[in-house]
Amino acid sequence: MPLDSTNFPLVWMSYDHGPDHDHDEDFAELEANLKRGAPFVIFTDSAPAEDHEHSQEEKKRTSLWMKKHKAELRTLVLALIVIEPSAAKRLAFKPFGVAFAKFWGYPLRLVASREEAMAIAGELLSERAGSATA
Repeated sequence: MPLDSTNFPLVWMSYDHGPDHDHDEDFAELEANLKRGAPFVIFTDSAPAEDHEHSQEEKKRTSLWMKKHKAELRTLVLALIVIEPSAAKRLAFKPFGVAFAKFWGYPLRLVASREEAMAIAGELLSERAGSATA
């Protein structure tokens, strides 16, 4: 899940990576974003494939990392927005969103276009900014 944080608070994530991909780098990038202390939104237009499977070691490492950062994730990550043009694929992916939110502590939103994703991100970020000043 390589991350591109150059347009923070809009962070792009990709599930397209090779088999020798270093997930430690991904976690380090996500941690760096959390250390900024500012809310952000994660986007992807490459949702994991149905056959996307992690090894037991990867699952354990992810679970331990997530537990260590759960409070920050809940507070600072406003959503993962998955851009999927296919209405059928969005519908099929929807049940995964409930389990995702329970595990990661932030919601998964499914949208049809980048424009819709940016509009939702703008709303989420402005709501958070508004509640911070209230």
